[in-house]
Amino acid sequence: MGPAHKARDDGVYGGERVSSAPPLSLKLLNSMNQTGFTTALGFAFELSPWVVERAWDERPFASVEAMHTAMMAVLDASTTADKLALIRAHPELASKAAIAKQLTAESNAEQASAGLDRLTPEEFARFHDLNAAYRERFGFPFIICVRLNDKASILAAMHARLSNDEATEIVEAIQQIGLISKLRLLDSVTT
Repeated sequence: MGPAHKARDDGVYGGERVSSAPPLSLKLLNSMNQTGFTTALGFAFELSPWVVERAWDERPFASVEAMHTAMMAVLDASTTADKLALIRAHPELASKAAIAKQLTAESNAEQASAGLDRLTPEEFARFHDLNAAYRERFGFPFIICVRLNDKASILAAMHARLSNDEATEIVEAIQQIGLISKLRLLDSVTT
C-alpha cells in the first residue's frame, strides 16, 4: 500500500474522499422513496443503480455498513448474468478514456488517486497490454479497488490474476466492487 493510503477511523484503508457531492445523512436516505434513494446512491455501483434500487426494501439502515451489507446481499443473490453486466460496466484501468477523463466522476477520481492518470508511456503500454490480455482471457475488464493500491500493486495484481480461472475472477471482481462501493458510500453518507 502506498503512502497516500491511510487508515480511516472506520477501519477501512483508502485515499482521499473522491465524491464531489455533499454527504447525505443516513436518516435522510432512510426516509427517501425508492426513486430518490436510487438517484442519491446509484453511483456507488458503476453504472448499475439496480443494486441500490433493490436494497431499498431493507430500510431503515442502522449504519452505512448495514446499508452496504444489504446492497452486497442484493449482488450476491443476483444472477451470474447480472453480475457480469455489473463487472462489464466498469472501465478498464488507465485506458484512453480514463486518461481523457471520460469516465464517471467517481472512476476518474479513483484512478487519479492511484496515479493512473499520470503514467509514463512505458507504464501506459504495460497497462494496455495487461488490460488486453485480461479482457481476452475473461471477457470483462480487470477490476481492483484502486484507492487501496498504487500503480505497482495494481500491475502486480493484474499479472497474478491472469492465471486464475473465470469463476475465481468473477468472485474476485465482485469482492473488489464491494470495496469500491463501500468506500464510495462511506465518502457520501453521514450518520
